[in-house]
Order: sequence, then C-alpha cells, then structure tokens
Amino acid sequence: MAPWLLALFAGLIAGGALLLGSAIAWFVKVPATVVAGIMAFGAGVLISALTLELVSDAMDQGGLAATGGGFLAGAVIYVGLNILLSRFGARHRKRSGDQQPRADEQSGSGGAIAIGALLDGVPESMVLGLSVLAGPGLSIPMFAAVFISNVPEGLSSSAGWKRAGRSRTYVFGIWGAIALASGVAALAGYVMLDGASPTALAAVNALAAGAILAMITDTMIPEAFAKDSLYTGLLATLGFLAALSLHAMG
Repeated sequence: MAPWLLALFAGLIAGGALLLGSAIAWFVKVPATVVAGIMAFGAGVLISALTLELVSDAMDQGGLAATGGGFLAGAVIYVGLNILLSRFGARHRKRSGDQQPRADEQSGSGGAIAIGALLDGVPESMVLGLSVLAGPGLSIPMFAAVFISNVPEGLSSSAGWKRAGRSRTYVFGIWGAIALASGVAALAGYVMLDGASPTALAAVNALAAGAILAMITDTMIPEAFAKDSLYTGLLATLGFLAALSLHAMG
C-alpha cells in the first residue's frame, strides 16, 4: 500500500473509533462509573503513547530545544483555542452528565462543541501520518493508542450530548465528519512534512504531544474523576501499561 494511502486509512479507522463509542452511548445506557473508568484507562493509554512514541522520538530527532519549544507551543495553542471555545459552550464537551448546555440554553453551543471535538482529534490524527513518515510503515502502538482512547471519548461526549437533547443526526453527523477529518489530518501530516528536516519533524511531533497532553488534562481527566475517583489512578496506570506493552512488542 502506498504510504500516503496508509496514513489516510489509519486516520479514518482511528477516527471511526469515535463513531463506535458514540453508537455505544446512544443505544446502550452505560453507567456513569463505567464511562469514567473507561475514560481514565483511555487517558493512561494516551499519556503513555505521547511519552514513548512522540516525545521520545522528538528528543532523538531534534534534541531538547526543538522538543521543548514544540511541546510548549502545542499546549499553549490548544489551551488558548479551548478557552475561546469554552465561552461559547464547549467547555464540557467530553462530559457524560448534565454539564453540557442544551441548544436552547446557549446560542452557538452546538457549533462550538463540534469545533472543539475537531480540535481534540486533529493532533492525534496528524501524528499517525507522521509515524508513517518515520517508517517503516505505520506505528502500531500509536495507532492502537489513538483508536483505544477515541472509543471512550466518543462514548462520554455522546452520552452528554444525548442528555443535553442533541439529536441523533447532530451526534452522528459530528462524529462522522470528525472521522473524515481525522483521515485528512493524518494524510496532511504525511504529505506536508514529507522531506522535512529531523528538527522540523521533532518540533511537530512535540507540538502534537503538547496539545494532546493539554487535551487529556482539560477534557478527559475531569470526566475520569466524575464518578470513579477511587479507582481512576489504577485504571489510568493500567492504560499506561497497556500502551507500554504495545510499544515494547512493536
């Protein structure tokens, strides 16, 4: 398979996990404690992946300056955009309870939530394309981490959207669009940086890692602690170990 096509398919399939989680939340009443526990596990998986796959590779490619600068830039950009979107009702877009505003409670919240969901997914997807560039082939540990973490993200978000009165068309339309955007983002990560210097690749990998860590802290960990705080640390640790095992086998 052509490398660019591999990057595209990887993004589409990983993004499709959001639809899978959404479908589970829409058709099955999942207890809040289970949602919180799955989110904690997913957070641990992503933290492990960004540490072992992104930051480690960035350090090897570009050193501390490029890695540190990119990592900080990614976090600052994500947090800045997240603050802006929060003013329009997207602050609790990954919460499964009653925290999300209804469409009639805050004008423009539906669009803000959609943009926020896209903001959360783009960094994860771009690194899949970058992993194909690093080669040979796709990084299976990174792909698995994004796929595994996307299921609870879609599940928790959709549960909250449903409680807020969002329609089925809205929920599945958003996640369908995000899945397509994930494929495009992965392809863009491959095409735009093909031939880039090791320092540039390091900076972009680190930028994505910083954005992902900020996303985990701002949107996933609050839900992980919502109903399952006694076991959140253990479940996050198990998620970290799962991704570590995939990395070791890769």
